[in-house]
Formats: sequence, C-alpha cells, structure tokens
Amino acid sequence: MGDQIQRELAEIIHRELRDPRVGMITLTAVDVSPDCAHATVFFTCLDAGHVEEAGAGLRRAAGFLRSQLGRRIKLYTTPELHFKYDESIERGARLSQLIDSANKR
Repeated sequence: MGDQIQRELAEIIHRELRDPRVGMITLTAVDVSPDCAHATVFFTCLDAGHVEEAGAGLRRAAGFLRSQLGRRIKLYTTPELHFKYDESIERGARLSQLIDSANKR
C-alpha cells in the first residue's frame, strides 16, 4: 500500500503541485498505519537549507494531495498525510565520511 501511495504522490507533486516552496524533493518512503487512516510520508531535499520551506509547503498542500490521492487510489478511507524529513541519507553520508577518515589513518 505504501509503495503505491508513494508513486502516486510523487507524480501528483511533480505534475500538479504549484507551490514554489516545495521545489525539488524526493519521496523516500511511506509508512501506512494498519487501519489506513494515517500515512507518514518521508522526503528529502537536494538543498539541506530548503527542508523547512519544503516541509511547510507539503503540510500546506496536504489536503490537496490527499484529495488527489483519493481520486487515483480507490480506498475505503484515504489516509491523512503527515510529512517528515528523512535524515537517513545525511546520516549515511556522515557515517561514510567517518569511516573514510578512520581508514586513512
């Protein structure tokens, strides 16, 4: 379920969302609650300084995105969308740097 929601949301954001605050984001994962009432959407940005603006834009557009998602995916209830920045990529890059610096010594 999460993968299908992720694909559809990515397309809606890319093609239909006109909020300039969102810009270039990537949806990395979607976790759906067991009752499908809530979905946590994880995203990343190209620019780390752009995270707050993108998050605000996504939260502002959550109603629009949910309505468009409901039209594309036929579910009993369309989940309420919660957006969260995915820090795993930054954490992985930082760990990789630490490992590289330890190997150089």
